[in-house]
Amino acid sequence: MLNIEKKSNGAEDLTFVLSGRLDTTTSPDLDNEVKASLDGVKELVFDITDLQYISSAGLRVLLSAQKVMNKQGSMIVKNPSDEVKEIFDVTGFADILTIE
Repeated sequence: MLNIEKKSNGAEDLTFVLSGRLDTTTSPDLDNEVKASLDGVKELVFDITDLQYISSAGLRVLLSAQKVMNKQGSMIVKNPSDEVKEIFDVTGFADILTIE
């Protein structure tokens, strides 16, 4: 299960707070939410402090959001757990995404 909380700080700043598992079952929900929300956003943040797991489907959602944000602003992935950070490292996503 994935819990998605959307926080907007003005029209140009958007944060998605994710908790649970971002996998094949839950990634379409996040993908739809992100795609519907990016108009006019200059800074996109994914706070994944409570994300326990991310699959390749979840990585695709982040990559898709990164491609959009490369054209219109910046994207940061914040607070990955050691397990999720290891997935980013092994897949090479640590080199593609800005991770804090």
